[in-house]
Amino acid sequence: MKVKDIMSYNVVTMPSSTSIAEAKRIMAAHNVSRLPIVDKDKLVGIVTDRSIERVSPTKATSLSVWELSYLLEKTPVRDIMKRDVVTLTPDMDSEEAVAIAQKNKVGSAVVVDDGKVVGIVTTTDFFDKIVNPLLGIGVPGTRLEVTGGMVKGKGAAPLEEMLAMIHSLGFKVSAIHVEGSAMEDMTRDVCFHIRADNVDKLIEAFTAKGYKVRIRDR
Repeated sequence: MKVKDIMSYNVVTMPSSTSIAEAKRIMAAHNVSRLPIVDKDKLVGIVTDRSIERVSPTKATSLSVWELSYLLEKTPVRDIMKRDVVTLTPDMDSEEAVAIAQKNKVGSAVVVDDGKVVGIVTTTDFFDKIVNPLLGIGVPGTRLEVTGGMVKGKGAAPLEEMLAMIHSLGFKVSAIHVEGSAMEDMTRDVCFHIRADNVDKLIEAFTAKGYKVRIRDR
């Protein structure tokens, strides 16, 4: 999966000359928490709701609300924007994109193609379009956990056996994930997301083969 498959395309941007007060109004109107700053089609920074909140009126200041409001109307976002923006490209693999976001400890990244802003990716996008489908979250069915379903030294044999049992009984699998580190000298649990509400026959079949099975809350 590529970044272009998960990014949001309708990106709201604004020039660095925009006032902080106007930026706050734009965020509220579009229900967004970050705005890329673009001057002459070039990305020059980003402003978030947190950066605006830090300069918004508080009870700790000696200035009046009117004075602060005046300052926010006159102060451009270039004075508070973050200039070192984490960027991605549309054709970048999603795994690489996640690694870059984690390395830089950011909750979003701007997608740039040929120097122009074409999208934005957030933590929510990563979860909704990558993590959730892999784990079967939000998909109808039943999550079935097999404790010790993968045993180090046996390779993929146990998994192949379980999949064969699932298909022989007419069940369909939406997602599979294995828990635990492959480097650890231990058995690992396998979680199947089965596209069925009643999996009693499958539980009976697994149990008869010596597997420890339980239905996992979703």
